Amino acid sequence: MPESESESVPVSMRVSVPASDVKAELDQLMRTFLGAFTNTGGTRPGVEVLREVFIPQAMIISNVGGRLVVYDLDTFIEPREKILTDGTLTEFSEGEVAERTEVFGSIAHRFSEYRKSGFLDGAWFEGSGRKTTQFVRTPEGWRMSSMAWDDE
Repeated sequence: MPESESESVPVSMRVSVPASDVKAELDQLMRTFLGAFTNTGGTRPGVEVLREVFIPQAMIISNVGGRLVVYDLDTFIEPREKILTDGTLTEFSEGEVAERTEVFGSIAHRFSEYRKSGFLDGAWFEGSGRKTTQFVRTPEGWRMSSMAWDDE
């Protein structure tokens, strides 16, 4: 008889965690992700934290204006770190304004609305968009496994 799926999952990952605790952990991951890009008031962005919130094999996808760009962690982090620290993008912040999160066992999905603003090449801009984020529970806790976004 084949091993059931729940038997193949380590007992430590099958422990029941209250839904409110899981939601709080996912909320914190999203705040950490969005906060990593903030450089307002001379704050240095903390994009290196993205390696802690994503699994190493994460896929990050931009589908803005019909232009599909697929990143791994390195190709996502490097150009953002550069523009956030070289004066190209200043006083930047991005925040979630609405979300819907669904959790099933050791996987979760979040659909978010966000707003962003800052100076790009010296010109003020404001924008908004949507993100879809997938999460997986790992032995170290919840992590992001993929994200895709489109701006309005």
